Amino acid sequence: MAYPAIKPWLDARAEARLANVLLYGATAAVLVFFYIPIFTLIAFSFQEGRYLTLPFEGFSLRWYGELFRNGNAGNALWNSTLIAVVSMIFATAIGALAAIVAVRYRFRFRIPFTGLSAAPLAFPQLLLGIVLLLWFSVLGRAFNFNTGIVTAIIGHVVYIAPFAMVIVAVQVFNFDSTLEDAARDCGASTWDVYRYVTLPLLWPGIFSAAIFSFLLSWGNFYLTYSLAGSTRTLPTFVFSGIATGSSPLYPAIATVVFVPGILLVILADRMRRRVA
Repeated sequence: MAYPAIKPWLDARAEARLANVLLYGATAAVLVFFYIPIFTLIAFSFQEGRYLTLPFEGFSLRWYGELFRNGNAGNALWNSTLIAVVSMIFATAIGALAAIVAVRYRFRFRIPFTGLSAAPLAFPQLLLGIVLLLWFSVLGRAFNFNTGIVTAIIGHVVYIAPFAMVIVAVQVFNFDSTLEDAARDCGASTWDVYRYVTLPLLWPGIFSAAIFSFLLSWGNFYLTYSLAGSTRTLPTFVFSGIATGSSPLYPAIATVVFVPGILLVILADRMRRRVA
């Protein structure tokens, strides 16, 4: 005896709709959970009162003006910018070269080279900062120097270069080497091939690595706290200020740091999409 097929209580369209609702709902919940503290911090930066309390005493731009009048904050901003820019340049250059060597060339110690190049990724920042501080303390006594901006830059480059290498390696892996062969067949020299073919095609990955390197250095606390000595950067300035008492000045600093970071990420994404 044949039995009629029982129609499932959810057809394929309803299942797809339910899956979309769950997916988008979970994504929205995660984004809300992630951004609520950030927007709360931004809101506190516009508070008129001297303390981070609710309800607000009023809305004002007072603390942004205080931020630009504060000499210590200005010095911290300059130090953060200097360390981040120099670290970005060196980390991106080293990471790009390491990515090209690791992906495009075959040599005997290629696997150990790749593993050692990426090893700092596995180190917690605090542990890496302590180890480097130990080395700089020993070298400082031998060569008579103290920790400061230079040692902080070295520490940042050691930590950030592997991230740049991974980002550029993705671009190198998808690189079409036949374009270089075609350029050589047309009579281009090795330098011309790198200048007019290789570098432009790898530039989106290099630019993204530079942006990421800058942001990693700009907001880094653990390495800077360990290696910068008495030099104040924005993260250490905020930490020392919050340790002695809360003030809307520090949410204002966080907002000033956060907004340029978002703009740089958007710029890198738009450039990647334009090239793609």
